[in-house]
Amino acid sequence: MRAPFDKYLRASSVMLSGLALGFVLTAAALNSGYGFGPLRVGPWTAWPQTGGPDIDPFARAALARRGEAPLGKDQGLMFVAETDSAGARLDARCEYRISDPLPSARFWTLGLASQTGAPLTNPTDRYGYTSSGILRREGGAFDISVARNARPGNWLSPGNGQAFLVVLRLYETPLDPGARFDPSTFPSITKLACA
Repeated sequence: MRAPFDKYLRASSVMLSGLALGFVLTAAALNSGYGFGPLRVGPWTAWPQTGGPDIDPFARAALARRGEAPLGKDQGLMFVAETDSAGARLDARCEYRISDPLPSARFWTLGLASQTGAPLTNPTDRYGYTSSGILRREGGAFDISVARNARPGNWLSPGNGQAFLVVLRLYETPLDPGARFDPSTFPSITKLACA
């Protein structure tokens, strides 16, 4: 009499384990970016398929979860950096310098965001810079300081959190998502000091 009950108990435990594993793996996939096929250039990562009709289900779910509308493939590309150029995680307790160059684009924006992609709360209410609103040196080059305390020139505050992202959007760029990019054509993120 116990044998059928044991079989049902084992089958139920296997099904519940599989269900729990499925939830854990799905949550991990949704928190690790925008699906499959990332394009990596130094510290920068883009997911070009999110703006096209061939978007995978994980990318669609990640966008829906964050409430984002991606750039269309013909509109541009969004790159995100979670680390500096040396590969260390970005930390609000440290100071950084973001330096050009930038890939060719009609217009660009560069700003800071939380780990969830939301703008960072900061005392200046400045969340980023644009190609038309940044202070440039002679010849057109620029630097952006990222630090808690104010700096002269282009300065962004990472807020009071610990981790943050740098988000670069290139609008109407001739970049081919299928090509290999040279990291030296993208902005460098250099750690200067940590508190």
